[in-house]
Amino acid sequence: MKRTLFSITTGIILSFLCLNIAAQTPSKTQTLPVKVQPVPAKKVYYQKRAIDTVKNTDFSLNGQYQFMLSRSKSLYGAKLINPARLNSVWKSANDTLRKERIELKNAKAKVSEQEKTIVSLKTEISGKENTLNDTTAKADEISFLGVSFTKGTYNIIVWSIIIILAIALFIVIARSAKNIIEAKHRTQLYDEISAEYQAYKAKSNEQQRKLARELQDERNIIEEMRSRGK
Repeated sequence: MKRTLFSITTGIILSFLCLNIAAQTPSKTQTLPVKVQPVPAKKVYYQKRAIDTVKNTDFSLNGQYQFMLSRSKSLYGAKLINPARLNSVWKSANDTLRKERIELKNAKAKVSEQEKTIVSLKTEISGKENTLNDTTAKADEISFLGVSFTKGTYNIIVWSIIIILAIALFIVIARSAKNIIEAKHRTQLYDEISAEYQAYKAKSNEQQRKLARELQDERNIIEEMRSRGK
């Protein structure tokens, strides 16, 4: 928009300069004596100047500038611009510049206000982050037996204790299973020995009874022999 406005303003200034140069340039043709012959007077009829009724439909700055150029006549390569149209374009250019300056001022004020808001928000966010960090640190801290630990350290210690206890429990269970197997084996051996002992005892009792009967038989025989010898 600024470039278009600059080009239009430059065109207007150049048009003024061309008109001034064309008006101020002296004629270089030499005047020669000419015999003047009387010319019969003729009636000159002046036509009324036609009023330009064409209206501009594009009210933008570029549209007004192009309309002014299109409705201007050319003379010796220069444009004869209607001062009223030129004043209108100049007024539009000034109004546009004034409007642009106001909008630029408002935009700068808005940007400044937004920068202040951003700084305030950054300060607020920084404060909230510090509060959040403090809260997180307090929540992450665990006190055990008067000693403060972080959750990570506490979890490592707890899981280490759990793993050690699990290993110890596994060792105890393994040894208990071994002892149980050994006890079963010992019990089985005891049962076998006890059964053998009972069998041996029963056999010994049977032999003792048999020997006792044989001994009694021998005694009876001896008694009979004694009784016969008398």
